[in-house]
Amino acid sequence: MSLSRAKSRKRQRLYLAGAALLAIAGAAALALTAFEESVVFFFSPTEIAAQSPIDEARRLRVGGLVEEGSITKVGSGETTLFVVTDMANSITVSYTGILPDLFREGQGVVAEGSMNSNGQFVAREVLAKHDENYMPREVADALKESGYWQELEAKNAENMLN
Repeated sequence: MSLSRAKSRKRQRLYLAGAALLAIAGAAALALTAFEESVVFFFSPTEIAAQSPIDEARRLRVGGLVEEGSITKVGSGETTLFVVTDMANSITVSYTGILPDLFREGQGVVAEGSMNSNGQFVAREVLAKHDENYMPREVADALKESGYWQELEAKNAENMLN
């Protein structure tokens, strides 16, 4: 009888351990799924052009410089269209709302949103940067590759002398 009882206890412990492992695996799967939905990836306009087409449901951030002469108001003026460039490629961004005070042509910007079916980026949020010192590393790298970074450094040095 004691042999049977020992096997029964071992079997119960085995079932309990299996249930605990299953519960831990389920919790980990739920946590990873929730984490994946909240992740927003950063792309430069060049990276977006290379990955085209991008799923409309995918949230992402695009960063670069606001192209000179590209800011236009649409309709009653609530929607703003502008072009973000990394000096190699550009992407048109549509934003409805109030833009940050530091938003202007030639300045760094990061927009969070998604692509629409027309290949236009629809931003839910726009963050303006006041100079290249606060620019995301990926945008700065893209500007350095295009040669535009040296022009910015020269312009900043000239402004410091004046």
